[in-house]
Amino acid sequence: MNTGESWPDFDEAWSRVRRMQSKLHWWSTREAGRLFDDLHNLVYDPAFLVHAWERVHGNKGGRTAGVDGVVPRSIPKELIALVSQLQIALKERSYRPNLVREKLIPKPGNSAKKRRLGIPTTADRIVQASLKLVLEPIFEADFQPSSYGFRPRRRAQDAIAEIHFLGIQGYQWVLEADIEACFDRIDHTALLERMRHRIVDKRVLALVKSFLKAGILSEDGTDRNSLMGTPQGGILSPLLANIALSVLDDHFQHEWDVAGGGVRYPESRRAALRRKGFATYRLVRYADDFVVLVHGKEHHAHEIRTEVAQVLRPMGLSLSPEKTHVVHMDSGFDFLGWRIQRRIKAGTNTKMIYTYPSKKSLASIVRKVRFITRRQGSPYKTLEVLLKYLNTVVRGWCLYFRHGVSKATFSYLAYYTWWAVVRWLRKRHPRLGWRKIKRRFLTERPDQRPEENGTVLYNPSDMAIERYRYRGNTIPTPWSVRAAQLEYAATPA
Repeated sequence: MNTGESWPDFDEAWSRVRRMQSKLHWWSTREAGRLFDDLHNLVYDPAFLVHAWERVHGNKGGRTAGVDGVVPRSIPKELIALVSQLQIALKERSYRPNLVREKLIPKPGNSAKKRRLGIPTTADRIVQASLKLVLEPIFEADFQPSSYGFRPRRRAQDAIAEIHFLGIQGYQWVLEADIEACFDRIDHTALLERMRHRIVDKRVLALVKSFLKAGILSEDGTDRNSLMGTPQGGILSPLLANIALSVLDDHFQHEWDVAGGGVRYPESRRAALRRKGFATYRLVRYADDFVVLVHGKEHHAHEIRTEVAQVLRPMGLSLSPEKTHVVHMDSGFDFLGWRIQRRIKAGTNTKMIYTYPSKKSLASIVRKVRFITRRQGSPYKTLEVLLKYLNTVVRGWCLYFRHGVSKATFSYLAYYTWWAVVRWLRKRHPRLGWRKIKRRFLTERPDQRPEENGTVLYNPSDMAIERYRYRGNTIPTPWSVRAAQLEYAATPA
């Protein structure tokens, strides 16, 4: 791209970025060993910076400030003065990242434990977003299909569907693994070395390294050097974590290919290996959460635990001894909020793989409902305001779990939310009797849902249950169609 062009509007910037990303992805896909040595000019290209600024301004983090105290949403979206300054600094290579503001937040399901969240400055977020726009299509060509977290057009439901499919195929033993403080312990040298398999532009690598070494401003006001890890909360961090953890994906994919033997019917060869007492393994990973499914015996699952630890060690990572277990599919295990278990289907002797909301997930949404409908210190002045927020939370939870065996859970949640709102109403209006509350705030029989000014309490039982379609290795990237067009256009007539 010509970096001397005028600043494009947001639509034009997105179009130009997508075209360039498609080319990068195509080149990376077509040549597995291709090295990219001239990417720095794209990082400060007007289109990339404008689109990066649009993303930073529009995402959820746009309401929080870094150490500079500047909230992205407080800057008019059309104002590109900051973006222009960043372009000059990047072009002259005088840009230096600021410290990351650390925020300790409770871990989901365990408020006693804290997770470190790193909040970069507005300027650093824009540069990180631009870097991600350049690097992501290149590394997406190398990432294995077994990885689902923080990748475009992939979601947690794909990982659950993969486990369901493999469970049906005979993978009965599961290594349920947990990486100890993954984002905090990634080795910088090992990460940059993996990036050099594709990126040889020293300016881009230096920029990535500068973000890794930027330092941290703790909540108590002290500065800390960041000797390892990539702070959670940065726009670039999920991509860097996936690059680091791809060492695990590549290892298991290599083992799978070797088991296939490169013959015409690889699955037949793998079946023959299993008959001889060997095992085959499949990895399903979502960011730093992963499971290894084993088609073999229990001792194979314990052996693969040692192998996983050895693969992760060069990246500075290790498995948590307390949270890493070997379980059988009949006993079940929790993954990404789901409970996955093999059971006998009612009325038959057939064993089926069932996926349904875990107890932790149900307890989590119950806690949220209880907090929203609390009687003391409630910020909601009217039932209508309460219902609008509560409906959003409950409906979002149900949408995530609608692809499992969730009907009974949804029925219980409907019962619990109804009584939680009714108790809130009775506390809110202590002088009104139950008959008046029913007449004023509940709909007609038979539903009798709490309602005000047309806003009705959402009923989780109304959520339709549907099986998620297993997509296997057919999940496209955002650039696949465009890449195919580019390949077709380059083919001689």
